[in-house]
Amino acid sequence: MKKIVISLGGSVLVPSLESNNISRYVSVLKRIAERCQIFIVVGGGGEARRYIRVARDLSAGEAAADELGIMVTRLNARLLLAGLGDAAYPRVAENYTEAREFAETKKIVVMGGITPAQTTDAVSAVLAESVGADLLINATSVDGIYSADPKKDASAVRYEHLTPQDLLDIITRSRMDAGANMVLDIVAGKVVERSGIPLLVLDGRDPENLYRAIVEGASVGTIVSRENSNPLLA
Repeated sequence: MKKIVISLGGSVLVPSLESNNISRYVSVLKRIAERCQIFIVVGGGGEARRYIRVARDLSAGEAAADELGIMVTRLNARLLLAGLGDAAYPRVAENYTEAREFAETKKIVVMGGITPAQTTDAVSAVLAESVGADLLINATSVDGIYSADPKKDASAVRYEHLTPQDLLDIITRSRMDAGANMVLDIVAGKVVERSGIPLLVLDGRDPENLYRAIVEGASVGTIVSRENSNPLLA
């Protein structure tokens, strides 16, 4: 059974508490879990940014603001666990050791952030390396990796395939632009490069994209791998 780690952006799972997509994701994740062992790292999304903004307004340090963000990712993870019910291990994993231990039950493992100054994308990349995943998926609010921010540059080109070094080049180039919003952070990119685990970046606003990619092997989003082939069909 393949092991798949999914970095599930808070902006697609819980844009806000009132307009969350948890029920839609629960249905898809349960179907995927019948075929694969899955680990899910949940982001903080807009709710985390709200808490962090207020903390900064109150002159809290960046580490304290990060801690608040981590708490929100774990709250989002708890909401997802509530929806998944018996399909998931009933606790949010708070470190990689716990995630591996919980996985021994063969149930879905859910976690949020771990340490300050580390994004949930980075957490998911390290988790994928730690559990020996066959695939890492980043479900985000864009449909792949582009040559530039597609929301700002109409001429931006979406890539079908990149090597890990290509990805790092794009991340590094984007980080030099003020206010750049890259689909993946540099730590996650470097872990992807060293681990050699294929990465798929797809549009998480439609949960069915996960099923199409994992179960049907459909070509959705951007694949980052050393080989110029679809790892989903391997």
